[in-house]
Amino acid sequence: MRLRNVKGAEEFIANSEYVIQNPKEYCKKWRTFFRNDHPIHIEIGMGKGKFIHALAQQNPQYNYLGIEMYSSVLCRAVEKRQDIEIDNLYFIRMDAKDIGEVFDENEVERIYLNFSDPWPKERHAKRRLTSPRFLALYDNVLMENGSVCFKTDNRNLFDYSVETIQNTPPWKLKDVTYDLHNSPFAEKNIMTEYEEKFSSKGMPIHRLVAFR
Repeated sequence: MRLRNVKGAEEFIANSEYVIQNPKEYCKKWRTFFRNDHPIHIEIGMGKGKFIHALAQQNPQYNYLGIEMYSSVLCRAVEKRQDIEIDNLYFIRMDAKDIGEVFDENEVERIYLNFSDPWPKERHAKRRLTSPRFLALYDNVLMENGSVCFKTDNRNLFDYSVETIQNTPPWKLKDVTYDLHNSPFAEKNIMTEYEEKFSSKGMPIHRLVAFR
């Protein structure tokens, strides 16, 4: 799907107090940035930010960082942020493959992956956010008891993710469901923009949690 270019998005992001312009400088120093020692949760590929905004508002005991590589999408999340009086949510514009340069070992408690690009062609498999390449990155930055929470409507991507995680030590699976909205996990679920769209059409949402 081609992203619609938003005029002035890059300048808007560059001047926003809610977008961290130099995230690599805070590697090992995120407690200094947030001025507290609350656990850090990140969402990779957060889109317009509906999910992470809701999380941050409901859970002031956590610090949230939304990661998005497309300026035209990120600017919509920043616009929402301007209307909310919270101090535990900021954004980073970057490619997910660089998270090891932004977060130190054991610095993140939870990673959210919501409706990630499925990269359906086999030659692009290494770009999938649940590929062994990315699992290795998560293994490095996550705390010992950290976890990855993944949701998608794409059955092929979900099957790939289940198989890959099961066959990539030290990763394990829990809370796996192929129909989230009709599962025990539905009560606490926060929907993303994509999730609302797909579920309204009767499409099942798949979810899993990966841990070590």
